[in-house]
Amino acid sequence: MPKLIFRIFLPFAAGYFLSYLYRAVNAVIAGDLLTDLAVGPSALGMLTAVYFITFAAFQLPLGVLLDRFGPRRVEAALLLFASLGALLFARAETLTGLVVGRAGIGFGVSACLMAAFKAYTLWFPREKLPLIYGLQMAAGGLGALAATAPVEMALLHTDWRGVFTVLAVVTFLAALLIFFLVPEKPGSGSGESLAEQFGGIRQVFTSRVFWRLAPLTTASQMTFMAIQGLWAGPWLSAVGGLDRAGVAALLFWVAAAMVAGFIGLGSLISLLQRRGIAVGHFAVGAMALFLFTQLLLFFGPWPGALPLWLAFGFFGTAGIIAYSALTLTFPLQLSGRVNTALNLLVFIAAFCGQWLIGVIIDVAGSGPDGGLPAGGFRAGFALVATLQAGGLLFYLWGSRILPPGPTTGPLSTEQTDREPR
Repeated sequence: MPKLIFRIFLPFAAGYFLSYLYRAVNAVIAGDLLTDLAVGPSALGMLTAVYFITFAAFQLPLGVLLDRFGPRRVEAALLLFASLGALLFARAETLTGLVVGRAGIGFGVSACLMAAFKAYTLWFPREKLPLIYGLQMAAGGLGALAATAPVEMALLHTDWRGVFTVLAVVTFLAALLIFFLVPEKPGSGSGESLAEQFGGIRQVFTSRVFWRLAPLTTASQMTFMAIQGLWAGPWLSAVGGLDRAGVAALLFWVAAAMVAGFIGLGSLISLLQRRGIAVGHFAVGAMALFLFTQLLLFFGPWPGALPLWLAFGFFGTAGIIAYSALTLTFPLQLSGRVNTALNLLVFIAAFCGQWLIGVIIDVAGSGPDGGLPAGGFRAGFALVATLQAGGLLFYLWGSRILPPGPTTGPLSTEQTDREPR
């Protein structure tokens, strides 16, 4: 196991650390981008969210590539594009240039989670997957931590362009680390034809198990990404009344709670599995607590309440448990396509949600002091909370609505119709 940790887990964890740092860093540099680009919230939302749409656009081909060529070669190659995108972002002088660079980053890190999940299904015992998945996500949480107070400290010595130049170099080194350190698993590539592999995608998307869990997971992860990755910072400034240092400090604690959530919930799953509790049911319960936390935080009288923000970070990680639930439900040869199918939905929703919140804030106009309006934030956050509530209701009654899944091919009738474990 120590050898697997060193040669498999740590390289892929390093890639996901960078992926999450890129995802969350704009929450801290948002003020600088607004000033330097002279744009409004909707343009900032679009610029930040383009990461999600390029990320999402590659998910289905990514699943095929991972199942066909293995995670080592695929992620190492894609991280080179992320490095180039970060360099373009650092050198860009126009909004268009920044969008192109941000799109390159999103495309380049699109394999950082799914390639890791694929590698772990190949190398680690299946009963260890929920815990290993949680530790992988904790590495992402550390990336989110690095995107808060540490980035704020770095900005005392350089500007946001210098930060992204350093990130471009580090990302290039991470690509080399994965390519040269991670061993190749014998048989990690699939012997299926391309037609058979795309047929596997069809089987995933016609599975009632997949669609019962996907709406809630998508809405929950979309909300966490959109708010934690961008809009938490402006909300804390406009509604919570915090200065820049206060915003960075609170976001640091949210990211710390996120790390604790990934590790804590992942460890708890291993214990609950031994007691016969389904992973899918546990994921749904934790996502319901995440929704409840949002209702208290964004619509209660405590705009700066640290305990609620810590709960937001902790339970915001719950959606990732659904990935392990679905992985345990489907055959091993479909693991890459199952995870990337769910990731496709999540990141398309994250793009739409993050941009749409900015549009709603723009439409709401200016606040009393000329800043961003509290009402616009609450309207945007109310929309994503409603989507989560709808996903929860769909899960509770989905078995009565969804038709039976396919009964042929790699998925057996039992695998298609049973609950996620």
